[in-house]
Amino acid sequence: YTRVWIPDPDDVWRSAELTKDYKEGDKSLQLRLEDGTIREYPIDVQSNQLPFLRNPDILVGENDLTALSYLHEPAVLHNLKVRFLESNHIYTYCGIVLVAINPYEQLPIYGQDVIYAYSGQNMGDMDPHIFAVAEEAYKQMARDEKNQSIIVSGESGAGKTVSAKYAMRYFATVGGSASDTNIEEKVLASSPIMEAIGNAKTTRNDNSSRFGKYIQIGFDKRYHIIGANMRTYLLEKSRVVFQADDERNYHIFYQLCAAASLPEFKELALTCAEDFFYTSQGGDTSIEDVDDADDFEKTRQAFTLLGVRESHQISIFKIIASILHLGNVEIQAERDGDSCSISPESEHLNNFCRLLGVEHSQMEHWLCHRKLVTTSETYVKTMSLQQVVNARNALAKHIYAQLFGWIVEHVNKALHTSLKQHSFIGVLDIYGFETFEVNSFEQFCINYANEKLQQQFNSHVFKLEQEEYMKEQIPWTLIDFYDNQPCIDLIEAKLGILDLLDEECKVPKGTDQNWAQKLYDRHSSSQHFQKPRMSNTAFIVVHFADKVEYLSDGFLEKNRDTVYEEQINILKASKFPLVADLFHDDKEPVPTPTASGKGSSSKINIRSARPQLKASNKEHKKTVGHQFRTSLHLLMETLNATTPHYVRCVKPNDEKLPFHFDPKRAVQQLRACGVLETIRISAAGYPSRWTYHDFFNRYRVLVKKRELANADKKAICKSVLENLIKDPDKFQFGRTKIFFRAGQVAYLEKLRADKFRAATIMIQKTVRGWLQKVKYRRQKGATLTLQRYYRGHLARRLAEHLRRTRAAVVLQKQYRMRRAHLAYRRLRGAAITIQAFTRGMFVRRRYRQVLWEHKATVIQKHVRGWTARRHFQRLRGAAIVIQCAFRRLKAKQELKALKIEARSAEHLKRLNVGMENKVVQLQRKIDDQSKEFKTLSEQLSAATSTHTMEVEKLKRELAHYQQSQGGDSSLKLQEEVESLRTELQRAHSERKILEDAHTREKDELRKRVADLEQENALLKDEKEQLNHQILCQSKDEFAQNSVKENLLMKKELEEERSRYQNLVKEYSRLEQRYDNLRDEMTIIKQTPGHRRNPSNQSSLESDSNYPSVSTSEVGDTEDALQQVEVSKAGSWLAVPRRGCLLPVWSSTELYYILFCGGHRSRQELESENKKLKNDLNELRKAVADQATQNNPTYSSPDSYSLLLNQLKLANEELEVRKEEVLILRTQIVSADQRRLAGKNTEPNIDARTSWPNSEKHVDQEDAIEAYHGVCQTNSKTEDWGYLNEDGELGLAYQGLKQVARLLEAQLQAQSREHEEEVEHLQAQVEALKEELDKQQQTFCQTLLLSPEAQVEFGVQQEISRLTNENLDLKELVEKLEKNERKLKKQLKIYMKKVQDLEAAQTLAQSEKRRHELNRQVTVQRKEKDFQGMLEYHKEDEALLIRNLVTELKPQTLAGTVPCLPAYILYMCIRHADYVNDDLRVHSLLTSTINGIKKVLKKHNDDFEMTTFWLSNTCRLLHCLKQYSGDEGFMTQNSAKQNEHCLKNFDLTEYRQVLSDLSIQIYQQLIKIAEGLLQPMIVSAMLENESIQGLSGVKPTGYRKRSSSMVDGDNSYCLEAVIRQMNSFHTVMCDQGLDPEIILQVFKQLFYMITAVTLNNLLLRKDVCSWSTGMQLRYNISQLEEWLRGRNLHQSGAVQTMEPLIQAAQLLQLKKKTPEDAEAICSLCTSLSTQQIVKILNLYTPLNEFEERVTVGFIRTIQAQLQERNDPQQLLLDYKHMFPVLFPFNPSSLTMDSIHIPACLNLEFLNEV
Repeated sequence: YTRVWIPDPDDVWRSAELTKDYKEGDKSLQLRLEDGTIREYPIDVQSNQLPFLRNPDILVGENDLTALSYLHEPAVLHNLKVRFLESNHIYTYCGIVLVAINPYEQLPIYGQDVIYAYSGQNMGDMDPHIFAVAEEAYKQMARDEKNQSIIVSGESGAGKTVSAKYAMRYFATVGGSASDTNIEEKVLASSPIMEAIGNAKTTRNDNSSRFGKYIQIGFDKRYHIIGANMRTYLLEKSRVVFQADDERNYHIFYQLCAAASLPEFKELALTCAEDFFYTSQGGDTSIEDVDDADDFEKTRQAFTLLGVRESHQISIFKIIASILHLGNVEIQAERDGDSCSISPESEHLNNFCRLLGVEHSQMEHWLCHRKLVTTSETYVKTMSLQQVVNARNALAKHIYAQLFGWIVEHVNKALHTSLKQHSFIGVLDIYGFETFEVNSFEQFCINYANEKLQQQFNSHVFKLEQEEYMKEQIPWTLIDFYDNQPCIDLIEAKLGILDLLDEECKVPKGTDQNWAQKLYDRHSSSQHFQKPRMSNTAFIVVHFADKVEYLSDGFLEKNRDTVYEEQINILKASKFPLVADLFHDDKEPVPTPTASGKGSSSKINIRSARPQLKASNKEHKKTVGHQFRTSLHLLMETLNATTPHYVRCVKPNDEKLPFHFDPKRAVQQLRACGVLETIRISAAGYPSRWTYHDFFNRYRVLVKKRELANADKKAICKSVLENLIKDPDKFQFGRTKIFFRAGQVAYLEKLRADKFRAATIMIQKTVRGWLQKVKYRRQKGATLTLQRYYRGHLARRLAEHLRRTRAAVVLQKQYRMRRAHLAYRRLRGAAITIQAFTRGMFVRRRYRQVLWEHKATVIQKHVRGWTARRHFQRLRGAAIVIQCAFRRLKAKQELKALKIEARSAEHLKRLNVGMENKVVQLQRKIDDQSKEFKTLSEQLSAATSTHTMEVEKLKRELAHYQQSQGGDSSLKLQEEVESLRTELQRAHSERKILEDAHTREKDELRKRVADLEQENALLKDEKEQLNHQILCQSKDEFAQNSVKENLLMKKELEEERSRYQNLVKEYSRLEQRYDNLRDEMTIIKQTPGHRRNPSNQSSLESDSNYPSVSTSEVGDTEDALQQVEVSKAGSWLAVPRRGCLLPVWSSTELYYILFCGGHRSRQELESENKKLKNDLNELRKAVADQATQNNPTYSSPDSYSLLLNQLKLANEELEVRKEEVLILRTQIVSADQRRLAGKNTEPNIDARTSWPNSEKHVDQEDAIEAYHGVCQTNSKTEDWGYLNEDGELGLAYQGLKQVARLLEAQLQAQSREHEEEVEHLQAQVEALKEELDKQQQTFCQTLLLSPEAQVEFGVQQEISRLTNENLDLKELVEKLEKNERKLKKQLKIYMKKVQDLEAAQTLAQSEKRRHELNRQVTVQRKEKDFQGMLEYHKEDEALLIRNLVTELKPQTLAGTVPCLPAYILYMCIRHADYVNDDLRVHSLLTSTINGIKKVLKKHNDDFEMTTFWLSNTCRLLHCLKQYSGDEGFMTQNSAKQNEHCLKNFDLTEYRQVLSDLSIQIYQQLIKIAEGLLQPMIVSAMLENESIQGLSGVKPTGYRKRSSSMVDGDNSYCLEAVIRQMNSFHTVMCDQGLDPEIILQVFKQLFYMITAVTLNNLLLRKDVCSWSTGMQLRYNISQLEEWLRGRNLHQSGAVQTMEPLIQAAQLLQLKKKTPEDAEAICSLCTSLSTQQIVKILNLYTPLNEFEERVTVGFIRTIQAQLQERNDPQQLLLDYKHMFPVLFPFNPSSLTMDSIHIPACLNLEFLNEV
């Protein structure tokens, strides 16, 4: 049925349905109201005005009123009512206007989280809000660089002040000042002051603004707040002296009275507000839920924040208090009635004069007298009582107005800035259209201002409509809209109402009646002016909103605003400067500002709207009306130069009831504020506008299948519309949109619904037919079943009869058979018994025979085994003897051959002239020892044979003795055996008797035990049940208590960690601010001049005589250690200092010269030593001469070649000497090995020494080094003088012993390898045995199964075997792939090394000349074992930090070890610790931390760089822990790693600093990641169609969603979010970030995704639908799948998404019955009550087949959730950051395995 709206006297409009079709010409409509009553609605035949059509239900509750298909007053009113009452939405768009309905209740929609949610969002993307309007203004200011204005209007009590306050709060939060001036706090602090002095309680509003204000908030080029300014309009001064019933004066009076008891206010002489006339006229002086004393304290704090001194504050309060005392001054009329007097003892007058610092007598006189000035004389005239009261009240109003202006001026001074203003946003909080029973001058000015604002509003709306049509290239037709220019001309034009009023004020005896008469005469013909029938002093003005009748009484007085000059002069003479300044004339008039698009100066010039008092009555004083008109024109110029944004506040009821809607009051305000005019202008053209993309998605069901083949959606839309709507004037095709006339969208919705309805009917028809078929089949089956069961019953009866007959026969047969069977069984039992006894006897005989045979076999086995073993032992002994003899023979032959070979060594004779005698002596000594050994061996063998003979003799004697004793004892033993047998038989008989008795007793006891056990079992069952119940209860209670305690402890820990990390974050922010300020101070203080280049700094090497050593492979520390060792061995070699010249011989040569020259004479060594010294001196002279040349950067090639030649010759000679010594060693070892083994008392070789095999040549340097060590340790204890006096042979012999030790160690190593290999083979054998056992067991089990089971079991075994083999092969493949990657990586490293080496060689060749003075060529040493330490010079620290920290890019280290800079820094720290240099450790760590901070500050938006330094900082922290020496951190260290621990310093404090730095870097990383992800989230999670065709598009209003545009720039899909997170994950893994930190990063990011998505869901009505819930569930599942694919599901990210998951489920759940409500409450545990209710309120059906959530269902939900203690916060804090943990993660790398690539340019680091 068609639904319409009809007028109603109570509800304004009521909904009804047509019960009968309307035909043209009908005089009435048959309607049914919503309550079911039938009503006949008459139609005016002449106008043929039909009732308004109602919109489809799917359009009701829209965010934007212009989205309604039928645009008219009832539709607007109903939409606002539904949103306000059912959904509790107080904001609604109406085109460019935001309609705000006062809820009279505090709503949690204005917090910081809501501000951040709206920040950066497009206006149409979010639900209507004051923050959305503020964000739109802020964004347009930044985008268009044009000033903006927000115009907030509405009648008193509608919430204008609150809306303006929230808009300013938004700007203060979003555009916070960049400096420390806290200007945004000052802007907000001005609100309490202006509310105190300008707001009052009225009958309609407890906090009504009684003045208009326009606040301009200034912004700089970066759009940060830099200042503000305030302009005020038309303060209601009459309220100071008069208040109507149930109203109050301005708040400041009551606040001051509430604080009168404070000590500093004693001199004000104030009491309670009821004691003063000016504050008690309205009755009740208090406001419910308002504490005036508390508000006064806030006002004072605001004064202090704005910089008003305490003395000025006291002066302000004195002036306010004086006004109260002035109102209480008692005036007494004299008898004549023409004069009055004031008592001199008047306490209030005394207080008034004292507080203002004026003379009491003069004020007393001029309050009751006035001065008249004529051309010739001046008269002093008394005044009547009424005149005195009026003068007193005028003075009080004037004082308050001047004070108000002074405070506004000082507020502006506090908000003023010296910086240049780039743009501003103005917030206009001005009174709305007012009409009362008695309307006076104030209402006239207010309505005049609203006329001007409405004109500006209409022209702006008209302009926007025209721009939209022109942009879309729609033919523009002139829209007729209401123009209120005639009404404005009536008021402000020449000879208008204000002109006539000013003219009447100039007339000496002008009266209100004369002025009213002039109005009648002048404007009676105007259509906007009317004269009331029953009055001659009133007039009616027809405003745009309504007719208003004004009473002319008081107009002239209020327009003149007369204050007597004498009273003002007294105040000017006040002794208080502030009071005197208030009333002095302005010396310089305020210039009129020119309105421009952009602020042209840093200060906004303000023209005060308050009246200015002139010095003399002769001068023409500007009237209040003239001033107001001027300031209003100024305001309109400012507004016209800005882009306006409109907020219309509506008061829903006059009783201030929360969420109560009075349609009469609402529609009255909607008419007055221009909302309906906006609707009318929109409806006059094409109000409904759809993009082609949205139209196609919504109405594609109306498209025919053949038309869908066209790829052009625009062409499809045109074709469909031309077919559906025949009238071409009902729609227009724009460039990007389709424009529809009013009602056409509803028509299309009807067609769409009909299409769906037809499809639904078809589906229902098919389903119902199918159900009927199923029902028929079910009935047919039941019938057949009944027949079958009945026939079965008959058959069973027949079968029962036959069965009984047959059973009788069977019973007879069985009975007879039973008797015969029993007889047979008795005979058979007797026979079996006889057979059993007989067979038992034969079997026992056979058993005894077998037993005897078995015992004989055992004896034979042992005897034969013993004889076989004896025979084998004899054979083995003979074989061993033969082997020993043969091996001895072979050894003697080999020894003889070796001796011959030793004697024939001719080269040995040439080299060692004196060594033969010594060798002969050694050989003789060996022979003597061998002879002595043979003698001892013969003695030992003789002693052994003697001992053996004695043992055999004793054995024979023992056997003879045993035989003699055996014969006598055998008889005695037989007798004892017989006696024992008899005793045994007696014992057996007794035992049998006892056993019988025991058996009987045992049976009785068993019975009793069984009974007791049964009772015990019952008792046990009861006990177990009770125990189980008690245990369950205790477990539940204990578990609950423990869970609660754990949760509390975890929560406290998390809070503490969060607080600490917030402190770290705040510290980093303050540190950042300090750096910024320091940079600014540096820039300010810096004067132009010469800056010293770092290259000009002096070098430490210039002070030394010789250049410092610099090598690329061997470090300075290694040189120093080697030099110390050399100094111990020989006194002729001095230890060089740093910077001095080192000898050009390597350490190997020095060892050789000192300890390996045993075969050379002392003379040869001395001569060679002298030769080397001479060469060394020549080289030094050459280098020194070169250093003194004029050109220091170039080196002569002669000296260099000389050095190289010397080096080459020395190396060749060294190799020759080494070969000779090794040959000598091998020969001596082979001759003396046995003797040396017996005398070896030296310590063993270090177990770590390892040799590959015995055939390889022994490393010469290691052998010599070991030789040197043994010489040093044994030279003190061993005396080798008996061999040779000079000790040379002793040294050589000791070296040979050491070589023997090395060979022995090599042999031991080989034996260990052999043992390990044997163990490995044994383990394999054991494994094979176990596998064989398993197969045998399986085979045995298989034999027990059936053939089919055997086959199945075999198949299963084969499958499992193949599976295991497959897994093994996979593991092998993975290992091979891993090995392949490792080899590839090593290949890359080696390739890079080759490239680095080539680059280094070229670089070295180019820098040789330049660095010749600072470098000395050193002989290349053979590299020693790297100890994992890096040494650097102190002056190279800055270069180290620059190359390794500040200028390092992560891409440089691609392919190297992750966290390489951290390892390098630790190795530098370790060396500083090794040399015990605490200053270097402190300097290096401090420079590193500062360098990292500098890099992060520079790259504060680079995710890769931040990740790189987070991983390196954490790794350096882990290294400091791992190598700290603390046992708790060393549990996973290897022995090699334990050697790399710090020895001298405890760096615990630096670990804490690095931990704090890691927290700061982590927070920066999260900030960067959130900045990249946040713009994608809403579009990807809520707007993008992950499941195509699921979501439908609803009609939208003027403010289109940004995401509704197809292929929009800001449109993101879920794949983009996943790609971004893949990028994050790849970067973090590549940079070697700890896996635990990666988990925490993604937990934080997923929380942010959840918070942003859920917040948008809670603030957007258009996405709260079933289809969005389905899309959301799909998107969440994709994210969960991504987490599982990256092995991040253990991070807790899924738990953070629980609120979003439950919100998606809530959108999809059924929402009708109480059971549904209970299911929702049990499911949505992670959502707060407020969030659940908000989602249900926002839930929007996308088509008419869905039902809205009823208010009753929402109330049911609220009732069930009352017990929850949920927080009041609606939105999630998406900026919340979980506390981060950095678990200890030790590295498996050792420091000596780390390679430093050449790309780091760290050649100055020396490996130690």
